[in-house]
Amino acid sequence: MKLDFLPLDKLYVDKANMRFAKRAPDVADILPSVRKRGILQTLIVRPGDEDRFGILAGARRFRAGEIVAGERTDADVPDPEPFLFPCAILEAGDDAAAVEASLIENMARLDPDEVTRWESFVRLVREGRSPEEIADTFALPVLAVRRTLALGNLLPRIRDLYRREKIDAATVRHLTLASKARQRDWLALFDSPDSHCPTGWQLRGWLLGGQAISAHHALFDVEESGLALVADLFAEQRYVADPDAFWTAQNAAIEARRAAYLEAGWSAVEIIGPTQQYQGWEQVKTPKRKGGRVYIEVRANGEVVFHEGYLTRKEVKRIERGETPEAAQARQVRPEVSGPLQVYIDLHRHAAVRAALLSRPKVALRLMVAHAIAGSPLWRVEAEPQLARSDAIAESVETCRGETVFDAKRRRMLAVLGFDPEAPTIRGGHGGHGVVGVFLALLDLPDAKLMDVIAVLMGETLAAGSAAVEAVGSELGVRMADWWQADTAFLELVRDREVLAHIVADVAGPTVADANAGETGKTLRRIVADHLAGAGGRAKVEHWIPRWMAFPPSAYTARGGVGTVAMRAEVEAALAAHVPESQPQPLAA
Repeated sequence: MKLDFLPLDKLYVDKANMRFAKRAPDVADILPSVRKRGILQTLIVRPGDEDRFGILAGARRFRAGEIVAGERTDADVPDPEPFLFPCAILEAGDDAAAVEASLIENMARLDPDEVTRWESFVRLVREGRSPEEIADTFALPVLAVRRTLALGNLLPRIRDLYRREKIDAATVRHLTLASKARQRDWLALFDSPDSHCPTGWQLRGWLLGGQAISAHHALFDVEESGLALVADLFAEQRYVADPDAFWTAQNAAIEARRAAYLEAGWSAVEIIGPTQQYQGWEQVKTPKRKGGRVYIEVRANGEVVFHEGYLTRKEVKRIERGETPEAAQARQVRPEVSGPLQVYIDLHRHAAVRAALLSRPKVALRLMVAHAIAGSPLWRVEAEPQLARSDAIAESVETCRGETVFDAKRRRMLAVLGFDPEAPTIRGGHGGHGVVGVFLALLDLPDAKLMDVIAVLMGETLAAGSAAVEAVGSELGVRMADWWQADTAFLELVRDREVLAHIVADVAGPTVADANAGETGKTLRRIVADHLAGAGGRAKVEHWIPRWMAFPPSAYTARGGVGTVAMRAEVEAALAAHVPESQPQPLAA
């Protein structure tokens, strides 16, 4: 390399310059300095054709020099001195070195956009440079170089739109999440005058189905879960491709953390869902020993925040007035049954009642008419979804006797109607049969078969956890011991130590319960499991049913908060208000 001063007519912008063949660069920021002091920093050039030199780095300085030289000519200055540029002249022939020189020089001054950098990196690759060599040359991470090179996955038109500043950098980055087909869909929206084309952060939601959940919010091991992920080419951020699968795993992890907090001795753990707001301004930091609880804040973007050790201001004031933490806790009326346990109870009782309903179609018919007149959350008509909060609950319900009996009868009913036994009972038509087709099929059924159909339909649309389950179960005299027995899923859901002590007394007797009063919940659950299985030298207990699941149900403590007991109270209130047909009320005037 040698240094020299070269006149304007001996210079041109070389094709290896990263700013070659673009519109004239903006030089407003350096033009005043060039007018006053000339070009102070050297241009990097290499020998070209016809004794001229191609500029590898310094195109903006060259453009500013052109403007100043033109101004001097226009000013009619007699015999102006030629405008000279200080130049560092490279050896001829090494195109890769020329591209590197242009990139290094320009990246030090004005960061090129991603597409321009991609074009330059591609030139280096074609000249034989590896991504690792490019990274070493420009002091960049190898991953950053590979991501830039991966911009080649974008459709050429998208890169051109960015080059012409029709779309911004955020839009380009989010488009790297898209397949070629999805990119073409986006271009169709971009070209349509009647359609809204998502850009920037809105584009990410459009590409990911409306919900962009970052994988780093997962409380579970994303790699172990096998969850499908999508990552752009620029950021470390990864997004989940299936939000439903994410929330299934995330909710299970949240429930596990909740159970762990309760096992660790926290007074209560409350989950604040995405549709609720955590009212932090109403909370006061309170340690565990003073009755503080844990709030688990679940946000719509998948993030989960754990607020450990808080009570409301009102609760803290009661404690400051001298009320003991135990009394304050009693005022909170913590339910004896947790949310997941209540779901477990409701689903098993529901399964038993609708199975028993099969043998009493007249009751089912009257219940169906009552639903039609008064309405219920399920009477649209659609099947009870039997939503469970974990795979363990779902598996327990799917394999229980009540569910097995009911499903077998449901399949036989569909076969009688000429429908696919594998199809859902209620799903709008059954293989093309409309309302008329179903009606005609029912017309051919004798009354006895029709009543069977009604019983199945009523069982399918009976809302789990409702007062109707309680009323029908009591009317039919359902014995839960005939339909259910305790399993691992049930025992794992019982976390309240006071309730566990009562259950130990149920299955093992008061003496054993008193002797183990100070034991952990894990130990108490093992005692119950051993008695129910007749294991560990303990006497086997047959047909045991927890109080909440019986018909009628009852609670173990005075704290309340048991859904089935509340439903029983509703049924009893209805019974008290019931007027027998033999004693009609007078009509209103």
